[in-house]
Amino acid sequence: MKTIGYTRVSTREQAETGCSLQAQRDKIHAYALLHDLGEVEIIEDAGCTGKDLGRGGARRLIGLCEDRQVAHVIVYKLDRLTRRTRDLLYLVDDVFSANGVAFHSLSESIDTGTAMGTFFLTLMGALAQMQRDLIAERTRDVLHAKKDRGEVVGTVPFGFMRDGDDLLPVPEELKVIVRMRSWQEAGLSLREIARRLNDRAVPTKRGGMWHARTVAY
Repeated sequence: MKTIGYTRVSTREQAETGCSLQAQRDKIHAYALLHDLGEVEIIEDAGCTGKDLGRGGARRLIGLCEDRQVAHVIVYKLDRLTRRTRDLLYLVDDVFSANGVAFHSLSESIDTGTAMGTFFLTLMGALAQMQRDLIAERTRDVLHAKKDRGEVVGTVPFGFMRDGDDLLPVPEELKVIVRMRSWQEAGLSLREIARRLNDRAVPTKRGGMWHARTVAY
């Protein structure tokens, strides 16, 4: 049975925080030696974000655990493995615990080989989820308040321009919308309308090319 150390950095993080792959490896090896966990095989993802588990190294780690080849997984910090609470709880419950793998995180002093370590990890996950839900709730409340006041929320639509929190019409763009509606009423598809706009070099709001979904929007 293996002891796996998992490391990850994004280019920006390596430059700004100094938490390099080598620094993570050194700390993981020292931890394994201190706790008599044997030789450590390092799996790493360099230049990858922690927003999901689609990284090559993360997928290999999951595969080894599901094949029951791993006894311990060690990371320097929880966010090296993932930044999403949902993914973390999936890994702990469905990958590690389900396959008899003890999970260790050095910075948070987590060891799921103990009941207290498992409880602490679950508690941290619940608190992180609550914090995200509170932020989302406050954001929704602010957006609803802005909408109630008639203020601009989100992307400025084609045909208008932003003036502070208000929308002002852009006559030339509104003329394009009128033309698009007339084409649609004449039976043209969204794809054909997009082609005609591109043939006439009519720019989108951001100056790009028209597509069927852009016309629909």
